[in-house]
Amino acid sequence: MKSVCKLFMVIALLSITASAMAGTLQKVQENKELVLGVSEGVAGFSAPDSNGKWAGFDVDMGKAVAAAVLKDPNAIKFVPLASKQKIVAVSSGQVDLSRGTTWTMKRDCKQGVDFTAVLFYDGQGLMVKKSQGVSKALDLDGASVAVVSGTTSELNVADFARANNIKLEIVVFESKKEAFNAYVAGRADAFTTDISQLASLRAGAANPDGHIILPEVFSKEPLCPFVRHGDQQWKDLVTWVLFGLIEAEEKGITQANVLTMKASSTDPVIQRMLGATGDVGSFVDLDNDWLVRAVQAVGNYGEMYDRNFGPDSALKIPRGHNNLWTKGGLIYAMPIR
Repeated sequence: MKSVCKLFMVIALLSITASAMAGTLQKVQENKELVLGVSEGVAGFSAPDSNGKWAGFDVDMGKAVAAAVLKDPNAIKFVPLASKQKIVAVSSGQVDLSRGTTWTMKRDCKQGVDFTAVLFYDGQGLMVKKSQGVSKALDLDGASVAVVSGTTSELNVADFARANNIKLEIVVFESKKEAFNAYVAGRADAFTTDISQLASLRAGAANPDGHIILPEVFSKEPLCPFVRHGDQQWKDLVTWVLFGLIEAEEKGITQANVLTMKASSTDPVIQRMLGATGDVGSFVDLDNDWLVRAVQAVGNYGEMYDRNFGPDSALKIPRGHNNLWTKGGLIYAMPIR
């Protein structure tokens, strides 16, 4: 009898815990605010602008979700998180959605989070000072490399060294800025992280031209927004907001023309996407203008990319893998139907 009672108590406690943690969509709507985990300041992805307002690709993704859910892209509380904090912040419910991070098996299966879809395809690389005269990563045999604790970069660079039979001294730091500043100060010969972030940090350096990014790309870093494990409703919603922004670019729907397209397009896919026909909003428990609001807030995927990484940005990162599949890239939306 005691064992049966204990079993019922465990089931009851699990039910209470699940109930308390369930329903991020409901929580966000009740609080009228999306709590978004951002970086500690990585230009292009998430960093305060000259007016102190958060801007970047990850910020735009958060604004699109807030617009879809709350009808207000600015109804966001930004929570800066160090790399080692972001997984726990989501799994514990401290934040509702986090900036893109690398989708790995361990994180997906064992760390209490679920990944949505790939927002940005990246890969890890190495940065060195131009004065070192290094032209390729294999020239770094015996060098020290600054890396951030709690990231995939630490394992990746160690794997790269072993695979290529070179020795690298890995110097671990708590934050990206600390690691980069240590490298700049000469406490490490090289710095490693995702290539997009290398470009971001180099652009913000005192002498950008004094640093070069070596040509080797030695990892896959699919960066995805991620949510708390088990909240399928919220995962679906965030996933389809992202797919909607991608599909909008495919269909030529922009921030400037989205209302015109809704009113006048005869394309059945566009009509369905923008709520002129059908009821796809109900699939994510929203009204049928959810995607219209998201595109109005940040534009389509391509507009987001150009604003934060394109030729008019400080980073000027070619789209490459992050171009649409129809243009030789990997960006592909699932059908909205």
